[in-house]
Amino acid sequence: MQTQAVAKDVYALVGPTQNRTYDNYAINANLGFIVTHEGVVLIDSGATVQSGPLIEQAVAAVTAQPIRWVVNLGSQDHRWLGNAYFAERGAQIIALARTVETQGAYADSHLVRLRETLGDRLEGTLPLSAPEPIEADRAALDLGGVSMELLWLGDAHYVGDALLWLPESSVLFAGDLVYLDRILGVWPHSRIRDWRDTFDAMEELQPKVVVPGHGAPGDLAKAKRDTGDYLDWLVREVEGALDNWEPIDETVERLADAPEFEHLEHFDDWNRRNLNQTYLQLEAER
Repeated sequence: MQTQAVAKDVYALVGPTQNRTYDNYAINANLGFIVTHEGVVLIDSGATVQSGPLIEQAVAAVTAQPIRWVVNLGSQDHRWLGNAYFAERGAQIIALARTVETQGAYADSHLVRLRETLGDRLEGTLPLSAPEPIEADRAALDLGGVSMELLWLGDAHYVGDALLWLPESSVLFAGDLVYLDRILGVWPHSRIRDWRDTFDAMEELQPKVVVPGHGAPGDLAKAKRDTGDYLDWLVREVEGALDNWEPIDETVERLADAPEFEHLEHFDDWNRRNLNQTYLQLEAER
């Protein structure tokens, strides 16, 4: 992870854009933290309890303030399976009820997959969600005079994915709603049409800085190019294919080359899969 300042006292912990590996402790995503005079707000907690010390070291290189809160934005492994490490050290775990529900649904399968990658580096990791999840879609938070909003604007990569909005600095921690520099992944549990609509709703915040779930932080225009435009393209093109009764294999083959998105890392690995999954989802809606 590389620490990057994105505003005064606001930092992104930028993970690699490669796949999960033993060496990266399965953290191939971005985390973040906010420094206040009453302590640190950590955004997401990594994939295991054993990655906790690495995150602590990154925070300690910037501030001596303790980590008081851990805010979970999503349900994928690297967003919350490190919660127990910080809870044992006194941090409060915060998440929306929507997010916690999805965490519970996928915890076992995530641990099985992580075991294959991490082996001994998964030891001691037990699922721990926020004990008092927030039963709302918007929650105003304040620590040390720093105002934050934990928001659900719609489902995206996972059902229940949330955002953390810092209105004073105009920084948005977008979680897996936004991918920059690398192509997003549409999975069976993703909601492609909702994801597109949620991105559109996010744009209304007009953030100056977007910290994506994956890739380097950027501005809203880059988020639109790398994520919003791709989501629009997937839905538009596949809906057109369905309107014309084009079979799935022909649709995927015809759209496999998309020059406007080929610069995104992992395009060759994921574009065909994304088209296939988008077709199946949109076909099922009809």
